[in-house]
Amino acid sequence: MAILIMNIMTGKPNEWRAAIQAELPDLDVRFMPDAGDTSDIRYLAFGKPDFDALPELPNLQLMLTRQAGVDGFINHPKRPKTPLTKLEPEGGDPMMTEYVVMHVLRLHRNMIDYQNQQAQKIWKPLQQHRPEDRRIGFLGLGTLAKKPADILIQLGFEVASWTRSPREAASITCYHGDGQLEPFLNRTDIAVCLLPLTPDTKGIFRSETLAMMPAGAMLINIGRGEHVVDDDLIAALDSGHLSAAALDATSPEPLPKDSPLWTHPRVAVLPHVARRPNVAQLAPQIIANIKRFEAGKPLLQEIDFTSGY
Repeated sequence: MAILIMNIMTGKPNEWRAAIQAELPDLDVRFMPDAGDTSDIRYLAFGKPDFDALPELPNLQLMLTRQAGVDGFINHPKRPKTPLTKLEPEGGDPMMTEYVVMHVLRLHRNMIDYQNQQAQKIWKPLQQHRPEDRRIGFLGLGTLAKKPADILIQLGFEVASWTRSPREAASITCYHGDGQLEPFLNRTDIAVCLLPLTPDTKGIFRSETLAMMPAGAMLINIGRGEHVVDDDLIAALDSGHLSAAALDATSPEPLPKDSPLWTHPRVAVLPHVARRPNVAQLAPQIIANIKRFEAGKPLLQEIDFTSGY
């Protein structure tokens, strides 16, 4: 019995073998393109999959991906028709947590304004809101969002969430569905987008929805670039309705050199660097799901192919 690892994007083969075989000593750990006898392979783990290069795996039973979003490959015609799980620890990712909190605090503390003032050699204290007067809104409340939301609550911010389907979370006001998107955005001063990309969420930040946010609101997009209509975002910033945006994801990636987002004084562009999970984080999730699969137990972070996440 073997697991095949493809484009996992982190770690060396000996690290993966040591980590996995410490718990699953009888599992042969192989790496593309050296698949060996493909009839032995029961499991496939990957980062960015290349299904066109994947050999026939007649006995494949389970796939595991380190990708937070599966929109880029879920509809690939050669995707093996097996269950698929994500490799996200139930407690979240510390790198994602610090990244979200960093951006919220950076916008909350007027850092874009101070950086622009510094470029002009202006020494001018700006009005500062207190945390309890700044309302944070998470779009998406999966494992990567819960921990930063909790920390922001501890810092005194009022936190709410919006999801496609109903959710419940302690200390968080939860909105859901199309009918509750407008009231959610009406009360959101800093929006943090961690949504999966689906036909329903593509372009969710467009002129119509940006107008629902309070004057001076801010946007942090850590989902997918297609969640934001760039021209509408720039228009909202230029009009003053929005005061700032931080974009970890853009469409396309990398961002073209002629995109006005690069040089907009109210925009921070980062090259999709919110999180970089390592072997120590990912291997336990692989091990846990293989053990659960073999025991006939429910899988962790299983993808619903109908909903796309």
